[in-house]
Amino acid sequence: MEQAKGVEVVVDGVTGVGKSSLVRIVSEEFGLKPFSEMFEDENRLLNKFFHDRAKWAFPMQTNFLTNRFKQYRQAMRVGQAVMDRSIYSDRIFARMYLEYGYLKPEEYAVYNNLLETMLEHVVPPKLLVYLKVDTDEAIRRIHKRGRPDEVEVEREYWDHLNQFYESNYREYSLGEELLVIKVDKLDYVHRPDDRAFMVNEIKKAKQVMEFKKASS
Repeated sequence: MEQAKGVEVVVDGVTGVGKSSLVRIVSEEFGLKPFSEMFEDENRLLNKFFHDRAKWAFPMQTNFLTNRFKQYRQAMRVGQAVMDRSIYSDRIFARMYLEYGYLKPEEYAVYNNLLETMLEHVVPPKLLVYLKVDTDEAIRRIHKRGRPDEVEVEREYWDHLNQFYESNYREYSLGEELLVIKVDKLDYVHRPDDRAFMVNEIKKAKQVMEFKKASS
């Protein structure tokens, strides 16, 4: 694998939780290069998926995976990067789609083979920040944001996705540090105290990470 500088921070969490806003804040506060999640072709496939999930789950998810791999490799080369989601959480969606019948077992096997091959060419982020939120609060934020494809999705979908996220991060074993922050009552975009709290939590996690590195 080519020499790369690595990814400093990945911000993850269910749709609507506030990942993009925190990526912007972390970028500003820590001088990191921001990498956003969405791509134009993904938006088109996402629209198709929400109208026919069994038909479009496999092409959509493999396309997401490919784009996330490319983006993560780019972020590794740039270094000093903060990302909104990453290839390391892509499997959360695929596992859910398999369980609920949107992906066939054969499709999941192909997807998983591709994912495992890609993971051999990247290294985990130094810090992963998981934003934890109750489903109803996530839905409230989704509706406030107002993206038509998301607003039309039933509550059950978001609740299942949130459960898969929580399960994934209970079992997290990648990278050097995982920071879990419950954000239901936080508004770090509009409230300076909440912003300062988030920045301080990340700063403390980075200090722990650096201490472990120095002690090893």
